[in-house]
Amino acid sequence: MFSLDQYNAARNSAALVDRSSQGTIVLTGVDRASFLHALLTNDIAGLPMGRGVYAAYLTPQGRMISDMRVIETGNRMLLNVERHVAAPLADRLNKLIFSEDVQARDATTELAILGMHGPSAARMIEQATRVSVADLENPFDNVTTEGVTVVRDDALGLVGYDVYVPASDADVVRTKLIDAGAVEASEETSEALRIEAGRPRFGIDMTTDTIPLEAGLEDRAVSFTKGCYVGQEVIIRVMHRGHGRVAKRLVSIVVAGTKVPARGDTIHIGDRAVGEITSAAVSPKHDAALALGYVQRDHAVPGTEVTVNGLQARIYQPVN
Repeated sequence: MFSLDQYNAARNSAALVDRSSQGTIVLTGVDRASFLHALLTNDIAGLPMGRGVYAAYLTPQGRMISDMRVIETGNRMLLNVERHVAAPLADRLNKLIFSEDVQARDATTELAILGMHGPSAARMIEQATRVSVADLENPFDNVTTEGVTVVRDDALGLVGYDVYVPASDADVVRTKLIDAGAVEASEETSEALRIEAGRPRFGIDMTTDTIPLEAGLEDRAVSFTKGCYVGQEVIIRVMHRGHGRVAKRLVSIVVAGTKVPARGDTIHIGDRAVGEITSAAVSPKHDAALALGYVQRDHAVPGTEVTVNGLQARIYQPVN
């Protein structure tokens, strides 16, 4: 259930977010960076220890297999994906390994992820884990100390960190974070923050039919200077020949009132259907319901008036 107290804790102090819906793939071997570089949309080959990037893995047709956060810790890479994706993706990666020195395994049950978001998150993490995060200034910067890896991730639109710990230690670390002052946030509260931040989630706002450009990922997940990767031809064709124009775009939509639309609800302009909702929540920031949804590209313009379930709504902004 959504909680305004939890929401305010994230905004003003720190909220502890359950990340059990996430999975982790561990890659080891000296060729792990070059191996992934040839597959993913972003620049992996140049990742030094303690850095990371957001990327996508595509089919040759440019459709998404998964998005992921790629974290280089120095002795291994952590791929943060949706939990249901982890096992089949690890298996898929292993089948692509030939002579490279790379090993991929689903480590979802080995590693727990605790999300900490808010202006006091860094202080509470340091108090609970004794890991200093002061130098983690950029997205996916990371540090590993005594088996604990902390990754900078502002995915909820706030200063945030993911704390990776052995699953056997998760309850102890969670208790220490709460003792340090963190407020546990429900899934509904964290979803409201995510939707306010305009961050699409794979399996909800993005599927295996999605082209990254439709979801507005080009600035965060796609390198236009790296070499070849799977699906690159489609992305380049859309960007260069189509000037980035795709048939539909993911946008934020403010819906009058507090009745939250459901996934799949139709977006209309007049009597004409122009898109559909992918996720929604009550937004304290907008004092209204806020949704993410795809609309036909010509209507993905801030201020465009639409209706959802007969309620007045307007396009707030394209997601990026």
